[in-house]
Amino acid sequence: MLTDTAIRALKPGPRPIKKSDGGGLFILVTPEGSKHWRLAYRFHGKQKLLSGGPYPLVKLADARKWRDEAKLDLLAGRDPSAVRKAAKQALKAASENSFETIAMEWIEARRCAWSPRYAKIIETRLREDIFPTLGHEAIAEIDPQMLLVALRKIEARGAIEMAHRVRNYCSEVFRFAIAMDKCRSDPSRDIAPAMKKPPPVQHRTKVEAKDLPAFFARLNQDQGEDMSHLALRWTIHTMVRTQETRFAEWSEFEGLDTTEPIWRLPPNRMKMRTEHVVPLSPQAVQLLHQIEKANPFRAAGNERLGKYLFPVASSKSCTISENRMLDVMYRIGLRGKATVHGFRALASTVLNESGLFEPDWIEMQLAHVQRGVRAAYNSARYLKQRREMMAWWSSYLDSAELAGPTKAIRAQAD
Repeated sequence: MLTDTAIRALKPGPRPIKKSDGGGLFILVTPEGSKHWRLAYRFHGKQKLLSGGPYPLVKLADARKWRDEAKLDLLAGRDPSAVRKAAKQALKAASENSFETIAMEWIEARRCAWSPRYAKIIETRLREDIFPTLGHEAIAEIDPQMLLVALRKIEARGAIEMAHRVRNYCSEVFRFAIAMDKCRSDPSRDIAPAMKKPPPVQHRTKVEAKDLPAFFARLNQDQGEDMSHLALRWTIHTMVRTQETRFAEWSEFEGLDTTEPIWRLPPNRMKMRTEHVVPLSPQAVQLLHQIEKANPFRAAGNERLGKYLFPVASSKSCTISENRMLDVMYRIGLRGKATVHGFRALASTVLNESGLFEPDWIEMQLAHVQRGVRAAYNSARYLKQRREMMAWWSSYLDSAELAGPTKAIRAQAD
């Protein structure tokens, strides 16, 4: 029988060397000096050989245990080679049907319909909160209790609403797996009653319509950079999201010298991944001229930075940061009281309460459109009506600004 000392003492020769340990187990020393376990056995009268891994990674005691297990398979009438092959296939099948594998397939299948940012958010949440607990589990074997345990960890850190969002992502993965015949049911549907209830929805704080005159007065008094002010005003007048303003490009504008100017945002920059057309009011076009004058890179013909409305040379994104407009809000005393995004809610409220415009026009302008074939072919729906609505909204903002002590404040600032 072999010992560790004897195995370590084995030296390679010009040809492979075999040293037996008994029961068909032997170690093979190659001319290159590597040592590997082998098991020789007969099954149905046929001589066979089974590999047992390299020494010393597989220790002597482990090799003997592996030999004894193979002998038990032989006694039971099973071929150890076939047993190993079946185990490998089962392991491969388990890996292919694991929750993590199926979840990543679901993400890839949906990625073309999501913005890169949204896809990254979902993948990150699953990797951080679900994969460590359930990622390796076969998706068909996950039951409601197993999923609840994973979601409880999210609840434990106080992220109640996040736990419900992640549960929804998991539900989408399970439904995807059902369609792919990888599992039979969605365990997430049975655990909602056991989860903590999220707090009431807190809508983003916003400047109220009655406070617009004071807002513009403070804005005119602020001594911040023109780019930040212009970006904020542009966002308010066009009713777009902050991200859409940050990455706006000059190539997206059409008909600026006509009576029907538009801003055509491509699908890859929209949250819902569908093209969005913004009719521009005369005030928005005037703002655009001011923005162009404040853009030194465009005037200099800088192709990398000049293509953006709001470029910043020192930024990795080449544009203003997410917080530039919010910083203006903070400086004028609105920290915790209003957000830039809140102006979208304000616009919706004012336009709906005016009674002049159809809710569908307003929702279309906010890019709150349902996905699908109809939406894809109707990016410019209600364009005529929305053009009139946006002109009315810009005039409403102008009236609010004129109603405040703008001139007096500007005089004081000068």
